[in-house]
Amino acid sequence: MLRNVIHRWERNLSQRDVNRMAIPFEWGLDYLSDHLGRSPQRRTNGNGRAARELLFALNERAIHESDHFFSAPAVTEFAFDGEWLTFPSHVRSPYTKNTPVHARYFPVSTRGNMRATSEVERARRRAVVVLPQWNADIESHVGLCALLNRINVAALRLSLPYHDRRTPEGLVRADYMVSANVGRTLQACRQAVLDVRGAVDWLIEQGYERIGITGTSIGSCIAFLAFVHDERLRAGADNHVSSYFGDVVWEGISTSHVRRGLETAMTRDEVRRVWLSISPNAYIEKLMRNPRHGLFISARYDLSFPPSLSRLLFEECERHGLAYERRLVPWGHYTMGKTPFKFYFGYQALSFLNKHL
Repeated sequence: MLRNVIHRWERNLSQRDVNRMAIPFEWGLDYLSDHLGRSPQRRTNGNGRAARELLFALNERAIHESDHFFSAPAVTEFAFDGEWLTFPSHVRSPYTKNTPVHARYFPVSTRGNMRATSEVERARRRAVVVLPQWNADIESHVGLCALLNRINVAALRLSLPYHDRRTPEGLVRADYMVSANVGRTLQACRQAVLDVRGAVDWLIEQGYERIGITGTSIGSCIAFLAFVHDERLRAGADNHVSSYFGDVVWEGISTSHVRRGLETAMTRDEVRRVWLSISPNAYIEKLMRNPRHGLFISARYDLSFPPSLSRLLFEECERHGLAYERRLVPWGHYTMGKTPFKFYFGYQALSFLNKHL
């Protein structure tokens, strides 16, 4: 009965977004020219067979060489106005507004702090990068940042590619981050990982020594990929986790409009393969070289990140002996953001990060 109630609630909440953009299918190879060479479109034929093979090969190479794929020189050009941090993204998209990275900084105030000097000094060294969900507005997760401050942890809320201040002219939602344009989606997710690493560069420059990360929905996917490839991140708390990026898009109710574009040209298995390099399951073995501290939160009645796909992640962790903490909650994806359920995530994430930073 509870499952039926939550599922009905989830569907109602998902249908409130009436401005989803159904972008037609495109291979999007031009977005990956740095990895495919010049003019990749010329090497494809009419039925897309060559494009498939190029994308399959790119993903296999990216996974094998992921330390290179998800790395870039340290960011050194920062602008900070006292609240907002801005720096250039290493990925240059065709959209001018998407190239600068924006992050809102929430430092811990030590003024009037009556705690012991040692605790205050520890607080000055702790910070968390916060990644909201897909299509989050500019105020999303600001409350979580304030709660982190209350436990003496600074927060840096990162705007994901194509979100809020990074939204190209003419767009209402962040549809360009996840769409039926395969190459642009790949580029956007890689860009997000590199942007996180740039944010960590800045935090270290400010003197922070113990840095963690937390993400929700697609933010959890980006947070996990960054966590795997940046060992400066000591702890990660991921809310709504899954295994394969393509499978989530194919099955989830939040991305049914994206699937309609994809299925005009690809099968489910092919979608998994063209987005395998941005899938958490591809990197569990790599994470074992330095596992650190991790928390996975999954919703039992999630229709956007189906539990069956989350189980694939847990099974892969078990296969490699990765003993991360897990929380399985009896509600869904959209309902997690509602009262009182959102307080559960906040409590779990804050408790975990406070313990391990």
